[in-house]
Order: sequence, then structure tokens, then C-alpha cells
Amino acid sequence: MKPHCLLPALLLLAPPVLADETAEICAEAEQRYVDLFGQPSSAVEDAEVVLMYKYNFCPGQLTVKAGTTVRWMNVDKRTSHSVLLKDGSEPESDRLFPEESVDLTFLAPGPQEYLCGPHWETQNMIGMITVEP
Repeated sequence: MKPHCLLPALLLLAPPVLADETAEICAEAEQRYVDLFGQPSSAVEDAEVVLMYKYNFCPGQLTVKAGTTVRWMNVDKRTSHSVLLKDGSEPESDRLFPEESVDLTFLAPGPQEYLCGPHWETQNMIGMITVEP
């Protein structure tokens, strides 16, 4: 058997580490939020919070009701991020430096893919909001 034929079979045997790594990163992001603001992100009453940390959106997928405000909060220590709706319906946010945030209110039902302007291509920093009626 040729070595290149073994590669697909070996990939099937590889453990799924990506989901575990993302879960760990998002747990770290939440702890960083608590350290910074003294409460969990779920305690925010006027918005659903998406944390930006280590080139991830946490959570990466979120479902909200129409009329909900989503707040992206950068809890990284040194990296800046932005929020850009893939459909171009809103301009890209300013760069958010550590401890800065931006809010968007979603009115129209449907899926809304978004990304971090400076990091979506190199770090695959992409998220999804699904807006329900």
C-alpha cells in the first residue's frame, strides 16, 4: 500500500481536539471576564455577551430573539479585534482593544455570520448569530 493512501485512514483515527481546545479557551475567556468585571458574562442584563479571546469568539454560535443586543467584549490581554457582519449590512467596528466592547442589535430574523476583520483569514476567527422571530 502506498503511504499517501494511509493518510485518510489515520485522520479518521485522530482524536477530535479542536472542540476541546475551543471549550478550554472559552472557559479561560469567561474566567478572564470574571476577573476583570467581578461577575460572569451571563449576569449582563442588557445584552448577550460574546467574548473575544485568543482568536476565538465565545460562544462561536449564538441564537437570540429579534430585538436582542449582542455585545462583543475583548478580554484578550494584548490583541485588538473588530466585528464585521459578513453581509456588509453594518460597517466594520473600530478595533476593540482589551476591555473594550461594541454592541449591535439584531432585528431581522435569520442567520448572520460575522468575523474579526484582522483575524478571520489567518486565524479563522468567524462566528454565527441566528436571530429568531
